[in-house]
Amino acid sequence: MYKRQIVYGLENYKVHSKVCLITKNVGGEVSYITQIGTGNYNEKTAKQYTDFSFITKNHEIGEDATNFFSNISISNLDGEYKHLWVAPHSMKNHILSYIDEEIEKGGDGEIFMKVNSVTDREIIDKLRDASMAGVKVTMLVRGICCLLPQIPGVTENIKVYSIVGRYLEHSRIYSFGKGEEQKLFIASADIMTRNMDKRVEVGCPIYSRRVKDAINHYIKICLSDTVKARAVSYTHLTLPTNSRV
Repeated sequence: MYKRQIVYGLENYKVHSKVCLITKNVGGEVSYITQIGTGNYNEKTAKQYTDFSFITKNHEIGEDATNFFSNISISNLDGEYKHLWVAPHSMKNHILSYIDEEIEKGGDGEIFMKVNSVTDREIIDKLRDASMAGVKVTMLVRGICCLLPQIPGVTENIKVYSIVGRYLEHSRIYSFGKGEEQKLFIASADIMTRNMDKRVEVGCPIYSRRVKDAINHYIKICLSDTVKARAVSYTHLTLPTNSRV
């Protein structure tokens, strides 16, 4: 016997997350299969977009997803989660915190982000601080990018590329650190204030070495593109001496 429950979202907040949870109860023992995606469950856009869909049986992520759906059903935006990033309550703070961790590493720090747009002021400022601390920042931004890379002494350690190919490059990836210390996430959110503060979004950590390797291979392929990739550069632009980047 299956029960259907429809939750109509939250007032003033668009639910933009992509989460599916399967709960199994056998003899009183509960297990979960959780699916988290970066793009829509839409048969039309699926023919035009490229996205990531991650399925895991990690029990604690399943518990987070259970709490997420419970919180959404009672319009609670302030839920606490062990593993998932959930906007508008915690996602931005998590991103800022991970950038701070890379800033502490200085020249050994490394950040990669693949998103559709970059407009959020707080995150832009924090990435600027990371660059000034010597952190290597590489970004793949398909659309709008309000961060100016390669400004001497300010964003000179930030490189921004854009790829628009046959399909809409829609997946969102957040990577902090490198090698065995890499912390890798996929998410439904872009680096935009509307996503971080005005929408319900979910980001998920990738713990599996095999899945990490697959995503890192994808990143490597994107950054090796010599046909569709475009590099964003700081040229012929004069900023006031007191301006903020």
